[in-house]
Amino acid sequence: MEKLNVLMVDDQPAKLLTYEAILSGLGETLIKAATAREALSVLLKEEVAVVLMDVNMPELDGFELAALIRQHPRCQKTAIIFVSAVHLTDLDRLRGYESGAVDYVSVPVVPEILRAKIGVFLDLYRKSAELERLNRSLEQRVSERTAELEDTVRRLRENELRLRQQGDALAETDRRKNEFIAMLAHELRNPLQPIRTAIELARHPNVGQEQLRLGRDVIDRQVNQLVRLIDDLMDASRITSGKLKLVREPADLRQVVDSALDSIRPLAERKEQRVDVTLPDERIFVHADVVRLTQIVVNLMNNAVKFTPCGGNIALSVAREDDTVEIRVRDDGAGIAAADLERIFEMFVQGERVPSDAHGGLGLGLALVRQIVELHGGTVRAASAGRNHGSEFRVLLPAIPRSPPVQSDRPAPSTAAPAVEARPAADSARRILVVDDNRDAAESLAAMLRVLGHGVDTAFSGAEALSNVAQGSPDVVLMDIGMPDLDGYETARAIRANAHGSAVFLVAVTGWGGEADRHRSQAAGFDRHLVKPIVPSDLFALLASLRAAEPRR
Repeated sequence: MEKLNVLMVDDQPAKLLTYEAILSGLGETLIKAATAREALSVLLKEEVAVVLMDVNMPELDGFELAALIRQHPRCQKTAIIFVSAVHLTDLDRLRGYESGAVDYVSVPVVPEILRAKIGVFLDLYRKSAELERLNRSLEQRVSERTAELEDTVRRLRENELRLRQQGDALAETDRRKNEFIAMLAHELRNPLQPIRTAIELARHPNVGQEQLRLGRDVIDRQVNQLVRLIDDLMDASRITSGKLKLVREPADLRQVVDSALDSIRPLAERKEQRVDVTLPDERIFVHADVVRLTQIVVNLMNNAVKFTPCGGNIALSVAREDDTVEIRVRDDGAGIAAADLERIFEMFVQGERVPSDAHGGLGLGLALVRQIVELHGGTVRAASAGRNHGSEFRVLLPAIPRSPPVQSDRPAPSTAAPAVEARPAADSARRILVVDDNRDAAESLAAMLRVLGHGVDTAFSGAEALSNVAQGSPDVVLMDIGMPDLDGYETARAIRANAHGSAVFLVAVTGWGGEADRHRSQAAGFDRHLVKPIVPSDLFALLASLRAAEPRR
């Protein structure tokens, strides 16, 4: 606890020593002054909680000094206590109170009483300071003390205003929450409809191979859209909670742009949009997380493609000026209303919506761009001449000096999936157990693995999985975590405790993908942690990498 200052004012040194001895046990900072001039000098330099002063002093007596102290705004909370052996009548006390004193101590001083009174006023000072800290956003510092009733009324009015503002803020938050939930439901249903249609098409007895291929492509695109929605939500959660970690390295902007263009090119081609790219002849490097930097460019380009009509124009350029890199994305699409420019980078904001809008999205893309850019020490700005006049986004990032950068050992990011053989070699086929209480999920994954030549069993509960492992001893178990009765963690621990399960390669397949979830699955005995929806090529590569008797990590 921070010490408070107690100022003792008396022209007799012996009294000051006496007060010091009495008050030393309080544990506060004791300051001595022999004259009114010294006392005023201390008060001008230091915050003083309590002033203990003699009434009879040369130059200025206690009444005059108290009146001067009260005139200074800094001393409005300071408690003034008079010590007197002669001015003890009611009129003397009234004069003291009128000059600003709050209490009297008569001589001879009783140490216990003096300590108790000083302690009370120190406690009041601390509580007052704490209340001011709690209400600093609402209170204004006052220059003069007012009557107790006026001060109470003022505080009540300020609290009423605060509660009204909080109520309005809560109402606005609730409105935006409801809008977001409705928007999320809409955006999740949009991909589900073509997926359902493609499934129904595949069930039709007269369906042809071309229609099946079309349905597969539709499902692939829509599942990717669902994954992007979930990834955006997870990124927003990580950023707002301060858990997003950047893996920085020298990043070549040409490679970043190429990767981003690979991601958005199919959509731009479907809308017959022209995408012009302008890159400098020199290679430009920034110290950045390559994945997140690519995400910035992809989000800006996706935004441009989404809000630009068919046949429109989009321009992406990269330029360097001194130690700053500028990434600029321009389009001649829907534009941004002037009222929305200031808030376009806020969470769940998409600008003014009109009935003809069919752009979709959760309003997270630009918010993620700004926050990721700021994590890299950069800035992002939006500009537009208004609705239907296009828009422009400029990202400024610090550049790495032109000397050759140190290359990272991490491979450059790629949007292409690793090539996987349609059927594994005979010596790499696995005995696999797929465990999931969702029968559709388990059987569809099992069917896909059987097509690749693996021997696959399914189990729809933790108990079934334990029985299967005890009887058949599979090479690999792909297991869901969130199962009723016996969840994935408990099942994994039980498998590891069984003699048949010590050599099984356990893979968690779950919708929980946080760091804590990964640590928990590892502690339960899992060898790998894959997040739903798993990318088939990732799973195939994992299975292909396993040797016939690979030891557990």
